[in-house]
Amino acid sequence: MASNWWALTVRGAVAILFGIFTFFRPAATLTVLALLFGAYALVDGVFNIVSAIRGGRAHERWWVLLPEGIVSLGAALVTFFWPGITVRAPIYVLAAWAMLTGLLEFAAAIRLRTNITGEWLLALAGVASIIFGFLLVFWPFTGAIVVAWWIGAYAIVFGSLLIALSFRLRDWSRTSQPQGGLS
Repeated sequence: MASNWWALTVRGAVAILFGIFTFFRPAATLTVLALLFGAYALVDGVFNIVSAIRGGRAHERWWVLLPEGIVSLGAALVTFFWPGITVRAPIYVLAAWAMLTGLLEFAAAIRLRTNITGEWLLALAGVASIIFGFLLVFWPFTGAIVVAWWIGAYAIVFGSLLIALSFRLRDWSRTSQPQGGLS
């Protein structure tokens, strides 16, 4: 993950931009929000799968990124192919995606705790995802504006945590490189 720190930065920036958009356009329909979420999940899935493939080549611990990427791609496909199923379906797809990726992020943080400092940021992002998913399951119809605000707040918090983690990984990868010339 450290060699692909920039991918976490991109994921975080996209999440923050998505979150800001939802605050400025709260009256947008859940169908539009579902399609925006689908685009985010697609980008998130592609970056996770690319990171997993690149990590696999470098013999890094990559296994968690692959299922997380597949879950994100699955959520994107469901969202794109059935956006108007009902208002409830996209909310539950979003909730399931948030909880599953949250569990996988938490698992990745546990695996990383012996290798790097700052893994708690990934664990905290995972917990935020899980909490967000449960909120959506228990209160799916509190109104489109409130759901948009939840989505926006979650995306901004999650994106900020990913960016913070990416900079920690970047710093860690710089300090863990061999010193003293070319090898």
